[in-house]
Amino acid sequence: MNSDVIVIGLGAMGSAALYQLAKRGARICGIDRYSPPHTLGSTHGETRITRLAIGEGEHFVPFAIRSHEIWRELESETGADLMTTTGGLIMSGASASALHGSTNFLQTTISAAEKFGIKHRVLNAVEIAAEFPQFLLDGDEIGYFEDAAGFLRPERCVSTQLGLAEKLGAEVRLNERVTRVEKDGSGVKVFTEIGTYRGATAIISAGPWIGEFARGAVADLFKVYRQVLYWFDVSAAYGQYVQAKFPVFIRSLGRASGDFFYGFPAIDGPDGGLKLASEEYETTTPPEQVNRTATDAEALHIYRNYVSGRLAHIGPRCVRSAVCLYTSTADSNFVIDRVAENVLLASPCSGHGFKHSAAIGETLAELALTRTSKIDTSPFSIAN
Repeated sequence: MNSDVIVIGLGAMGSAALYQLAKRGARICGIDRYSPPHTLGSTHGETRITRLAIGEGEHFVPFAIRSHEIWRELESETGADLMTTTGGLIMSGASASALHGSTNFLQTTISAAEKFGIKHRVLNAVEIAAEFPQFLLDGDEIGYFEDAAGFLRPERCVSTQLGLAEKLGAEVRLNERVTRVEKDGSGVKVFTEIGTYRGATAIISAGPWIGEFARGAVADLFKVYRQVLYWFDVSAAYGQYVQAKFPVFIRSLGRASGDFFYGFPAIDGPDGGLKLASEEYETTTPPEQVNRTATDAEALHIYRNYVSGRLAHIGPRCVRSAVCLYTSTADSNFVIDRVAENVLLASPCSGHGFKHSAAIGETLAELALTRTSKIDTSPFSIAN
C-alpha cells in the first residue's frame, strides 16, 4: 500500500496522529511493535494528570487547551469516559522550586494561567489546610488551584483513537517491528520484520524506542529512565480521598531541584489504593532491558521520603505498583521537528507529555499533510 503518511509507534502521540490523519481523509498506515495500549512503554497506569496552565513553560499551553477540547469531542462521539475533572492543586514552599526544566514551576504556572485566562485560585498554607485537610503542611506553602485540571485515562484514550482511525479507513499493523526508514524518491520506505511500506511522509513517535530511528546528535537528545507508580493503602481514610473531595496534585518539596511527588484521588474503591509517584533520573535504561518489577524497598523509600508526614492516614502498605518509561530531554522540552524532508520526529514525553497528546496528534497531521500547523511548533524544534 502506498500511503500519504506512515505513523511509526501508536502510543499517546501516534494514536492521536493516526486518528487526526484518518479524520482528514488521508491514506494512512500505523505500525507498532506491540499491541497498544500496552504496559511496556509510557502510556499505561490508568491515570495521567491533565492541567491547562503549564509550569514547564507557556509555550505548552496551546497544546493543553486544544487537547481538552479534543478529549471532549472524542467522548461526545464515542461515549467513552476519557477525562475526569477533579480540580488540580500545585504546591510549593515559599522559595522557588525547579521542576521539569522550569526554575520556578509554581510561578510559571500562575503566570501562564493569568496570560491565557485560565480559571484558578492562589492559596496560602492556611487556606490549603482548610480546604484540603488531607495534606499535612509545613506552613510556608503556596498553592495554585486550577478548576479545569483532572486526570485522563491513557489506555482508553489510545484505544479510542485507534478504533476511530480504523473505522475511518486507517491500516493498523500491530506486533510488527519497524527496522529502518529510508528515503524513497520523493517519499519514504519503511521496512519491518514482516514487510515493506511506502508513503509520502513518515511520522516517528516511537517513545522510548526513538533511539532506533534517531542518529548522532539527535539521538543524544533523548535518555530513557525507569519510573515506578505506586498505589498506597487508602482504606483507613478512603472517604477523604475520593474524587469529590480530593484533587489531582503536584507537591514540590524544595529540598533539591526536581524533588516532588504527585498523586490522584482514590478511584478504585477502598481497596484500590491511592496512586502516588515521584520521578527518578539517576540511571538510564534500554527499554528492552528495564527491570519491570518494583521492590518493597522502593515502595518504602517513596513512603518515607514523600508520603509519611505529608498525607494524612496513608500507611506504608503498597497494594500494587507499575513500571513505566520516560523518554526525556535535558531541559524536559519536547521535540516536534523534521529530521529529513519527509520524516517528522515527535518525542514529546519528558514525563509530562500525555496531557498534550491529542493536540500534538492534530498538529502532526497538519504538518504531514500541509507542512503548516495552527499551533506554533518552533519552540519544539531540535535547534531549541
